[in-house]
Amino acid sequence: MKTVNEVSKLTGVSIRTLHYYDTIGLLHPTDATESGYRLYDDTALERLQQILLFRELEFPLKEIKIILDSENFDRDKALEQQIELLTLKKEHLENLISFARGIKTIGARTMDFSAFDTKKIDEYAKKAKEQWGKTEAYQEFEQKSKTWSDTEKQAVSQKLMELFVEFGKLAGQEPSSDEVQKQVCKLQSYITEHFYKCTPEILSGLGKMYGGGGEFTENINKAGGAGTAEFVEKAIEYYCKKNEKILLLQSII
Repeated sequence: MKTVNEVSKLTGVSIRTLHYYDTIGLLHPTDATESGYRLYDDTALERLQQILLFRELEFPLKEIKIILDSENFDRDKALEQQIELLTLKKEHLENLISFARGIKTIGARTMDFSAFDTKKIDEYAKKAKEQWGKTEAYQEFEQKSKTWSDTEKQAVSQKLMELFVEFGKLAGQEPSSDEVQKQVCKLQSYITEHFYKCTPEILSGLGKMYGGGGEFTENINKAGGAGTAEFVEKAIEYYCKKNEKILLLQSII
């Protein structure tokens, strides 16, 4: 077992980033000391290696989580595809270096931009993602969205952001208030209707992602105002815990 500090020194990943990965459900520690310090075993470190490889390939954290949590995820196959992508990326960089050296030596006399072409990399990455991202939720979303036009996609995304605007207007209330909790229920229903079945577990994970920093947090705060994403996270956390207690009582009765 390694402490979070030891993992940070070993991998070069900051402690803050490791905490963030835990928050969004991307990389949970294996255990914790009596003092509450995170501990990571070899299995967790192997998952971190996969995360870092995908990050080198510029995959968003949301996509990495979907890929690694997929029931169809094949580590060996993923490594083969990562090696292929990294090789293509290496060739692309070598072409750019040769291009830059050529300009330095003879000047930009020809308008050749082929060294900047990334179509080969993009196409391979697209095919790899299609194989990796086959979780049940992903497949459901894929089925629902396959006939959407670009206009329909924009409308669905716009409506989702409008829900966060409404959250922003409620930010002066307690996350546990009836009105705020109704808004959480509305968000859950919207995700289920337009994306995939938003179970309490999925909703809880989304809440942590919304308030965990990064692009999600920035976009939500831009729509609803400063602090909206963090407010939504707290409201979702209360909603999920409340419903968990209700289900537990129902099972006892």
